[in-house]
Amino acid sequence: MSEVRTALDAARPDVAVGGTPIRLLLVEDDEGDAVLVREHLDDAGLDVDLSWVRTLDEAIDRLDADLVLLDLGLPDAMGIAALERLLAAGAPAVVVLTGLAGTDVGLAAVAAGAQDYLVKGEVDGELLGRSVRYAIQRRRLEDTDRALYRSLIRAEEVNRLERALLPTPSVLDQHLEVRVGYRAGRDGVLGGDFYDVVERADGSVLALVGDVCGHGPDEAALGATLRTAWRTLVLAEVPTVQILGLLERVLVSERARPEVFTTVSMLDVAADRTSVDLYLAGHPVPLLLGTPSKLLPTHGRGRALGIPVPGGWEPVRLELEASWRILLYTDGVLEATIAGGSDRVGKTGLLRIVDGALASREDLVDRVLHDVRALHGGDLVDDAAVVVLGWSA
Repeated sequence: MSEVRTALDAARPDVAVGGTPIRLLLVEDDEGDAVLVREHLDDAGLDVDLSWVRTLDEAIDRLDADLVLLDLGLPDAMGIAALERLLAAGAPAVVVLTGLAGTDVGLAAVAAGAQDYLVKGEVDGELLGRSVRYAIQRRRLEDTDRALYRSLIRAEEVNRLERALLPTPSVLDQHLEVRVGYRAGRDGVLGGDFYDVVERADGSVLALVGDVCGHGPDEAALGATLRTAWRTLVLAEVPTVQILGLLERVLVSERARPEVFTTVSMLDVAADRTSVDLYLAGHPVPLLLGTPSKLLPTHGRGRALGIPVPGGWEPVRLELEASWRILLYTDGVLEATIAGGSDRVGKTGLLRIVDGALASREDLVDRVLHDVRALHGGDLVDDAAVVVLGWSA
């Protein structure tokens, strides 16, 4: 919302005419009328930096102004068409000067986008000064409204992406621990990290974390699409071994560029909670939490989705103890630098952070994300997503 606050500040009455001279561009081919406008501005007591041009073409090249006073009878443009050309070129506030005493031309000018219109023979210093002040003010308020609208639209887009990227886990088993967390990168804009956890009708639970390469709205939109497609495949009872292949087909169909790829870590937790199948598609290896915590086996690692090389994704079956906890994460936590230096947290640093979080007995996901951020020394450059699954017999 910072741009909205900036626009609101710019729209205050004292900003429109105070502090620095008003940059005013006069577009008038008659020298006598131009002199008269100068005299009226002096009478109005306005602090004005006035530039004068005789043609519309000259004016279009000099639109770095707060306001344009535009005569509608110029050598290279006449009537409302002149105003429309000026506005299309990106003119600021425009006050039209017309030699016609009737209201039709002036009203047509306002309807076309002018802030005001003045009849030359009826103008004095007070009227011109008031029109200039009000025109600038109205234009600033219009800019504020547009900035606010853009901000609201952007906020709604972010909310939609958050709902798509960061869903509520769909798990009925209250004995299964499910914790999720996400931190956006430094600019606060969602990237391509995503997660989900879904329980199937047979009692098995599938969990996923993924990361679309890159950072920005396109990657976030693609991540949201992949996350939604993944949940659809899970709920449709597609066999787990087929899910990543089908997800890759969605990626290839939806990505904006052929070089975009996605890494994924997926768990299929058995209904009796005694084993899991681990699928790795070029993604960092999950952690088995304990004293101490350790990395899960990596011998089943497959390629990232969208990389055109041979190979698929074979599950690794892991038999579990009566009580267990597994942490999945995206590489934002690994690649965070330490205290602004060149060293990164890495797997060793993450294991140390996780073991410290376990000893603290605080919410594990929140503590891990907090400690990574603290070690980095501020907001992370990249997004970071963390999912924890746990079971205690």
